[in-house]
Amino acid sequence: MDIALTTTIVGWLASICMVLGYLPQAWHTIRTRNTDGIAMPTFLLLGAGSVFFVIQGLLLGNWPLVVTNSITTVSSAIVFAIKVHNDHRKKS
Repeated sequence: MDIALTTTIVGWLASICMVLGYLPQAWHTIRTRNTDGIAMPTFLLLGAGSVFFVIQGLLLGNWPLVVTNSITTVSSAIVFAIKVHNDHRKKS
């Protein structure tokens, strides 16, 4: 098998695993609005990492990297907004 094809297949498999691993937690948080267990600094660093991986994927033309990290970036942004809202509401 060609190395480029193998690399693409491995990239898409990694993408599927990452999205399937991340989305259930994001979906649970979106559905329940419970953000008590989310550490904001860690979550912000993971979100920033996803943004940088999108940029890297675009620069390299690596679509599995772009797709995966676009999904996790959007999910992170939604969960971040819920977390900020919840934290603000607790202080009020």
